[in-house]
Amino acid sequence: MNVIHTDKAPAAVGPYSQAIEANGVLYLSGQIAINPAAGKIEATDIEGQAEQCCKNVEAVLAAAGTDMTHVVKTVCFLADIQDFAAFNAVYAKHFVSKPARSCVAVKDLPAGALCEVEATAVL
Repeated sequence: MNVIHTDKAPAAVGPYSQAIEANGVLYLSGQIAINPAAGKIEATDIEGQAEQCCKNVEAVLAAAGTDMTHVVKTVCFLADIQDFAAFNAVYAKHFVSKPARSCVAVKDLPAGALCEVEATAVL
């Protein structure tokens, strides 16, 4: 197993890694909309937060030597299911290869985030 870390995505806020590579598969921890340069969530709407989540996923993938086209599965969490369509519009711009996906609404997300995206990719 190899631990993946980049300063271009938020540091882990708990006892976990940004991603782990094992046997050619990359498992990314969920990414919320923390801007790594600022160390906090700056966007206040779902579109802005979804954009930052996707940028964070892209940064971790790049640190592992891959990109969004190698993502095979995502799990997306929304704080409000009413944001589903707006979230999808941003998500579709980044995940153009249309990986398998689950998307659910949850009661709360860390740091008051409106969305979170985790991913699995092949290397």
